[in-house]
Amino acid sequence: MASPLSDPTLERHFKGHRHTVTCVDFSCNKKQIATGSVDSCVMIWNMKPQMRAYRFDGHKEAVTSVQFSPSGQLLASASRDKTVRLWVPSMKADSTVFRAHTASVRCVHFSGDGRSLVTASDDKTVKLWTVHRQKFLFSLNQHMNWVRCAKFSPDDRLIVSSSDDKTIKLWDKNSRQCIHSFSEHAGYASYVDFHPSGTCIAAASTDHSVKVWDIRSHKMLQHYPVHSGAVNSLSFHPAGNFLITASSDSTMKILDLVEGKLLYTLHGHQGPVTCVAFSREGDYFSSGGSDEQVLVWKSNFDEYIESSNGVTSQFKSALSSQTRPASSTAHLHFNSHPPVLHTQTSERAEHLSRPNTQTTARTHSFSHNGSHSRGAHSCAHRDTTISSPSTRQTQGSQRPAHQNKRLSDASDGGIPSSLANTLEHIIGQLDVLTQTVSILEQRLTLTEDKLKECLQNQMEIGLHLQNRDEA
Repeated sequence: MASPLSDPTLERHFKGHRHTVTCVDFSCNKKQIATGSVDSCVMIWNMKPQMRAYRFDGHKEAVTSVQFSPSGQLLASASRDKTVRLWVPSMKADSTVFRAHTASVRCVHFSGDGRSLVTASDDKTVKLWTVHRQKFLFSLNQHMNWVRCAKFSPDDRLIVSSSDDKTIKLWDKNSRQCIHSFSEHAGYASYVDFHPSGTCIAAASTDHSVKVWDIRSHKMLQHYPVHSGAVNSLSFHPAGNFLITASSDSTMKILDLVEGKLLYTLHGHQGPVTCVAFSREGDYFSSGGSDEQVLVWKSNFDEYIESSNGVTSQFKSALSSQTRPASSTAHLHFNSHPPVLHTQTSERAEHLSRPNTQTTARTHSFSHNGSHSRGAHSCAHRDTTISSPSTRQTQGSQRPAHQNKRLSDASDGGIPSSLANTLEHIIGQLDVLTQTVSILEQRLTLTEDKLKECLQNQMEIGLHLQNRDEA
């Protein structure tokens, strides 16, 4: 018997961006989280509470994508200013600028070996770059509209790209040829990524759904119409069993790919959720939204992987038996058996089983004040019904019910009530301290910005006086 799933919990939240958070990524050691925003800044958040965040200024317009290199020694960012930057994620904020695109760059992604970068742009191209030599290599040019996303496959042999032309194209990196094109009908895929096995891709679509495709048989394996708004981002759990999605309907959904069902609906952001990413081990995930906040969650449910009584090992072994890389020609090899991720297959893609969002999903609402960096740091409550917005607002003004329950249980179970009251008082004081530190950090950031403006004004005045004296 598989052990019951543990609910994801909100661990921390960061606030420092001045506009919508557009992208998020974990460093390989989980010590840092990188985010980009419409405010044109890249920020590096340290997971240790006592360490300050870094703000990187360099882009002239909105930052659309960020990713740490596999080693964690570099950070790549893409922007609407038509450039890609490589940063050293430290206090010095040294960066190198890559220029080749002629329009906004939407996405940047490192190859698995960290030697190459792939970028997607509104100039309708996908471009490849070398990291060491910092040079542009070549373009992939068959899209007919803006290219929203481009990613390397886990073995670096393939590239997948999605575009406003309603296609998802699969490219062979060595031959530079498009070996297949998947078509979207109702909307376009704003985000696409490879399954960790390299045999499948998942696409986040503006038609409110998520689709999983097999890159060998070119068939749709699963279709999840679980959102009520455009799906903006997604991320595979490293084990390959789970997929998390972020949507403009202000929710995140966690999908069980083995069972083909919706597991959790998470409410944490006030407004559209624009980005989401798992850590390299999958034990944490982070999200960003139009509310300018970055939330960090502990997965918990992935403990189910280790205790699922062989189901996962069968799933992994079946995947590994089908992970032979696609050939470099247009003829992809695939087995005649139904693909692994499709647990309830039928002959036709239209008859794929749909998740039952009413009975299988657990819905959780996490509320937090603007300066409360702990958020809902304890375990989430379980609820088999979808909570209403009014319910979530009510929860925001109260201490989580499970926290009060723990204290009352402690006083009833032999612990003196005075000790329970003392513990509750300590928790309250810790919350006050956390809020105070957060406010001080915000004021320090504002002071730094003011000092920077003063220095710029002084330089402009000095140049003006120098020009006047020369005249």
